[in-house]
Amino acid sequence: MPFVKVTDLAFGRLRSPSLDQAEEFLTHFGLVRTERTTDRTDPTPHVHITHLGPSKFLGLGFYVESEDDLARLAKAPGARGIENIDEPGGGKRVRIADPHGYDIEVIHGQRAPAALPVRKHVTNWGDEKLRRAGKLLRLDRGPSQVKRIAHAVLMTQGAKQKIQWYRDMFGFIASDEVYAGPKDNIIASFNRCDRGETYVDHHTFLCFEGPNTGLNHLSFEVSSYDDLMLGHEHLKNAGKYEHVWGIGRHLLGSQIFDYWKDPWERVHEHWTDTDVLNARTPPNLLPVEEGLASQWGSRPPEAFTIHAIP
Repeated sequence: MPFVKVTDLAFGRLRSPSLDQAEEFLTHFGLVRTERTTDRTDPTPHVHITHLGPSKFLGLGFYVESEDDLARLAKAPGARGIENIDEPGGGKRVRIADPHGYDIEVIHGQRAPAALPVRKHVTNWGDEKLRRAGKLLRLDRGPSQVKRIAHAVLMTQGAKQKIQWYRDMFGFIASDEVYAGPKDNIIASFNRCDRGETYVDHHTFLCFEGPNTGLNHLSFEVSSYDDLMLGHEHLKNAGKYEHVWGIGRHLLGSQIFDYWKDPWERVHEHWTDTDVLNARTPPNLLPVEEGLASQWGSRPPEAFTIHAIP
């Protein structure tokens, strides 16, 4: 039995040499600043936190349902006690170092911010062409409007053992696993939260086997294909950020995706339209030739498949 079952990803925590450049990229990417202090910019509480300093991936945060969960996790080997959070949204947390040494924060009781306005429009489909009858579609240009942080991907050596630690500690369950050569040589593990009968995203946390160790990417959900495309054009027109991969549709998870690098080469993904599963869905095992393919769009660039920012 795991110590706790987390319910979702809360945030990624990074360090950047310039808060101004970090905030500029994140604003172009579609996040909104909630608070900025002398060392941190935090667009929307606990979605993306940036500290001032040399470029580094610091860790991740996950939600749990109750303070009782925090009390149970506080008894895990290496866990620190329950702490009050002195950051936007407040709440309480327990911190524990993962096998790489990254700080994993499990939180409860965060105050939810007010919802932000988003673009809304009705789409006519091939067999439902009157859904927008008599109305013209006009989209306001600008950045994507990020709904939430959705998943995180770590590159590591010994991925099979590392993901087992996350399952034992946080209750993740496998959606899909990818092997190379023999079937027990797992090189990628797509894991979702175990919320019983409740449907959740196909994956919240991934580990990829690779020669380097660190953050491969952070992923953020947007509301629609139009919103993703508007964000793509906005980042492209900014003329200062590197496009990594996309646009396409993944096989595992089925998301429509688009990947970009921030000024320090940390990869951020926009996606929309994912598979949702509950605890009754059994895992799949696929060969690498199939598992890392796209349903449409290109295969991942070779550099991306080993990309890791410590």
